[in-house]
Amino acid sequence: MKPFGLTVLGSSSALPTSSRNPSAHVLTLHDRLFLIDCGEGTQIQLRRYRIRMQKIQHIFISHLHGDHFLGLPGLISTMGLLGRTNPLTIFGPESLKEILDVQIKHLDAHLGFELHYHAVAPQTGIVLIDDDTVNVTTIALNHRIPCTGFLFKEKPARPNIRKEAIRKYDIPVDAIGSIKDGAPYTTSEGKIIPNSELVIPPPLPRSFAYCSDTAYSESIIDVIHGVDLLYHEATFTSDLEDRARETHHSTAAQAAEIARKAEVRQLVIGHFSARYKDATPLLNEARTIFSDTLLAEEGQHYPVDVVVTQSAENGTL
Repeated sequence: MKPFGLTVLGSSSALPTSSRNPSAHVLTLHDRLFLIDCGEGTQIQLRRYRIRMQKIQHIFISHLHGDHFLGLPGLISTMGLLGRTNPLTIFGPESLKEILDVQIKHLDAHLGFELHYHAVAPQTGIVLIDDDTVNVTTIALNHRIPCTGFLFKEKPARPNIRKEAIRKYDIPVDAIGSIKDGAPYTTSEGKIIPNSELVIPPPLPRSFAYCSDTAYSESIIDVIHGVDLLYHEATFTSDLEDRARETHHSTAAQAAEIARKAEVRQLVIGHFSARYKDATPLLNEARTIFSDTLLAEEGQHYPVDVVVTQSAENGTL
């Protein structure tokens, strides 16, 4: 099984604490690493948890509040100092490019790699990446300033061919590729064997949605419906719902309600207010609505397991 999962580097909201860092997350998808938000100190967290920053090819910035992007200049500078040569692509708000250009210029950072910047409008459904491995699109969020979430969908794998089908129908090696692509097989006697009898369906493709920062918004429910893993901010407990509304943030109960209505497999809540030394009350509140909720804990990896559609007990190829 190829890896797919989220590693939390920062779980605090705007005010970092001695035990929590600003927002930063790494999504592992097969052999690729995607950095989602980059609060101050992200490069230190990457080193602390032994995540190779040079493997990061794409960075996604949700919005221009400092706790989500102020770690970028230092990270980019360090990548240069470490001799990076591979290009780095950043997706984020339009004015972030201007901020980075000024900072990099005055840092006298002579980068040995190309920095590609793509401005992202705070709209839903914009395709950012679409390749053989993953499709990444945007999610419009409801925050005080323009803010974008991100939806990652693993591309479907090819099915496995049944070994017993190869033996039964004497299928030559040069026909296996087309069968895996969905073609039927015609035997030497002219009998057409449906593809469904020849292959075992692959595991279902996995998905991850990142929604931070945002007030409670049911507009995202259809967009993220059925995702395997949802990260949703939960800055406050419900007794501070008025404060959440004023600041365009969510309570733990609201995050759980979104997860419940969207029928996601698992919810991770984060972006906790500094007032909570212990985030257990947030977890307990969320679990009363959506039981499969976990706290975002720094250094913790949240794997997304595959869902197998059919047993492979007879063997595959």
